[in-house]
Amino acid sequence: MTGSPEQLIFVVDDEPKVCEAIRETLEESGAKVTCFARAAECLERLRCRRCDLLITDLRMPEMDGIELLTNARAIAPLLPVLMITGYGDIPTAVQAVKAGAVDFIEKPLAKDDFLRKVKSILQDSPSAGASMAASLTPRETRVLELIVEGKTNQEIADLLHRSIRTIEVHRSRVMNKLGAENLIDLLKRAAAIGLVDLPAKQEPD
Repeated sequence: MTGSPEQLIFVVDDEPKVCEAIRETLEESGAKVTCFARAAECLERLRCRRCDLLITDLRMPEMDGIELLTNARAIAPLLPVLMITGYGDIPTAVQAVKAGAVDFIEKPLAKDDFLRKVKSILQDSPSAGASMAASLTPRETRVLELIVEGKTNQEIADLLHRSIRTIEVHRSRVMNKLGAENLIDLLKRAAAIGLVDLPAKQEPD
């Protein structure tokens, strides 16, 4: 869905048909999805497996979505949670966002809108960003560091004894892997995941 590596998504809903529909939609986009009918089962799995995004229904028996969110965050503090809510349940959904959900979406799920939200969450989350950064090669990481220092492609090429074309290719790959659309976005994403330190803003004399 966001490129390599594979995104791991947990879905919790007590309605099997909803779970299956979400699974099919996300797996068509390249994600690996694990479904749970009970929140407790999801929490048990979270203790031993990585998860890039948790999607949960708001209203469920035994443990509702907000309680699941709270317990999940205790296990994985950076885990993004997308809440699914029924029509007319917006006030409760707002409570979920205040509790830490990154967003909510109403049933019935509109496929395009749903995929757009999921992709955006995966790209913006610290854990997902860190996973994408891990896929950078040592050379790509070095190129990124030099970009942050403000070096031009020509300067980077001279320092690394490579052609400008080679540096352009490395730069393009770095941007793709970090999901950045432009230079400013690239710098923000690199800093957000701790891959590089942005230069401190100079105060005027």
